[in-house]
Amino acid sequence: MTQKRLLSFIIFIFFINDIVVSQKASADFDEASEFSNNAFHLSEVMIHDVANPPAASRFYAYAMEAAHQAILIGTDHSLSFDKLFHTAPAFNFTIAPKNLNKSLCANYAMLETGRLMMPSGHLLREKQEQLLDRYRKKRHLSGKDISSTVKQAEWIAAKIVEYARGDGYTKLSTLKRYTPQKTEGHWYPTPPEYMLPVEAHWSTIRPFFIASSSSFAPSPPTPFSTNKNSDFYKLIKEVYDTTTQLTSLQVTIANFWDCNPFAVKYSGHMSIGLKKISPGGHWIGITGIICKQKRASLDSTVYAHALVALTIHDAFITCWTEKYTSDRIRPESAINKYLDAEWRPLLQTPPFPEYNSGHSVVSSASAEVLSFLFGDSLTYTDTSEEYFGIPARTFSSFREAANEAAISRLYGGIHFRDAIEAGQLQGRKVAHYILGQVKDKKENK
Repeated sequence: MTQKRLLSFIIFIFFINDIVVSQKASADFDEASEFSNNAFHLSEVMIHDVANPPAASRFYAYAMEAAHQAILIGTDHSLSFDKLFHTAPAFNFTIAPKNLNKSLCANYAMLETGRLMMPSGHLLREKQEQLLDRYRKKRHLSGKDISSTVKQAEWIAAKIVEYARGDGYTKLSTLKRYTPQKTEGHWYPTPPEYMLPVEAHWSTIRPFFIASSSSFAPSPPTPFSTNKNSDFYKLIKEVYDTTTQLTSLQVTIANFWDCNPFAVKYSGHMSIGLKKISPGGHWIGITGIICKQKRASLDSTVYAHALVALTIHDAFITCWTEKYTSDRIRPESAINKYLDAEWRPLLQTPPFPEYNSGHSVVSSASAEVLSFLFGDSLTYTDTSEEYFGIPARTFSSFREAANEAAISRLYGGIHFRDAIEAGQLQGRKVAHYILGQVKDKKENK
């Protein structure tokens, strides 16, 4: 073989090898997993910041909407949500620039929105660099491809953040501070930290889909009474009796769905904060698990995350509005005052009024959305809490998981039954309304 032919043969071999490596890299690159993993990086920053549940839902919603806008570039926007928002944004991301990689754009826009909005968002810069490195190696993107895509993602994030500035969040600190009522039956700070109430004015936050914060208000809570024959006293007694004879399974369920960012443990004179994911973050995690399990496409994965996150956001607004309307006492305060001064709940009581149950609202709403997207007879293993050392649990449907999340609040000793049931109903109503809007848009396309 001549030297020239040998050189041509070597070049051909390298060319073939490069194609094989490229195909293998594409096969090994699961876009659903990539997006779900990056979504968890948002959760890590929120855990670092001890983001309260409503605030966390806001961060997820805008970050996921940024990703969703990225995958809509160059489409007819038939799957967009922004036309359904009561305050319509002027996004108009319709023209796809050259060299755009939608997968990278969606992931980067999500992280960039989180970086710009969250208190410790700067921690996501490292994740962004790692993201770019993966796309260079596994997707073989050129510097020009990456530069063009990042520029587009940053533009989307900037527009999303600009829209977010008008939702009332920046005005919360200027509103009158909430003061606990001194009359019986109303909420007041609980052990061990006796924290001030969280987000007392969340009703002023702009919703995405629902008409107002008072939409889907639940029935009033059971009237407060210390009469031992009253319905309210029976609620107190049920929490007390249940928590004093918990089974090992009930303890497991309560701990699995705890999701309390404010938990504190004492060691001698030292208090130690136990950082955990928020209830909304748990369901965002479940969404990622399902998308991986179903090997969903990029578009389907982002769509699912966005719809779940936006629904959770509006569900929290309805729930928090009711909390500070009814302003009801927590089981811990009621039991200590009227039944047993030494009793303590299995879970630490979160720092806000009791009625209705946020876990019940958000879990029920999320389960309805996921059932709509994937069907309700889907068995999956929820590994969301393994990050915190809590073993995974397997469910045969989303609604089964939501029901378990709801009743876990009774087992944990932090909610009365009527708050749980009212929360489930409210969450389902919010989700059904939003899904109705989404389905109508598709049918009228």
